[in-house]
Amino acid sequence: MKRRAAWADGWWAGARACASPNFGPRPAGVEVTLAVLHSISLPPGRFGGDAVERLFTNRLDWDAHPYYQAMRGLQVSAHFFVRRDGRTTQFVSCDQRAWHAGVSAWRGRESCNDWSIGIELEGLEGGRFTPAQYRELGRLLRALVRHYPIREAVGHEHVAPGRKIDPGPGFDWAGLRRVLRQRRPRLPAIAPDAA
Repeated sequence: MKRRAAWADGWWAGARACASPNFGPRPAGVEVTLAVLHSISLPPGRFGGDAVERLFTNRLDWDAHPYYQAMRGLQVSAHFFVRRDGRTTQFVSCDQRAWHAGVSAWRGRESCNDWSIGIELEGLEGGRFTPAQYRELGRLLRALVRHYPIREAVGHEHVAPGRKIDPGPGFDWAGLRRVLRQRRPRLPAIAPDAA
């Protein structure tokens, strides 16, 4: 039996594909060396629906919930979305630039969207995430570092401090480090009062 390739044109075989129109080309010669972790739920705190998928594919009904009014017309995307049960959807080829980090910088380098992979976790900023999400995130990050020269994984809060707070204090960086069981990607240092 022929084994299915793990990657095809930047699409990972481990995720369900749902193409977003919200992407663009990466600048020529730019290597993908960073993964940026986010958290999202729409409306905030409501899990399991299709609103995030609808947002990333420009099909969200802005009148379906009062919270959506402030987002009207927003065009955003991420490469991946990991649900509470660990199911993963991919919206943008990793060879392309998704629109997830906005105004951002890491280690003195701006425009993180140009050189990063965006991974959204279904959850609340500052809230806790599920064991299934950590397992799937570990599997995804291992697949990414085998295929791309990703050296680090950080939170949106790290690349847009003061503007973004996700995934926030409920994210268990030490737990992710244990799940990964490898040196790459490097994760943020854990504060003494964390974990």
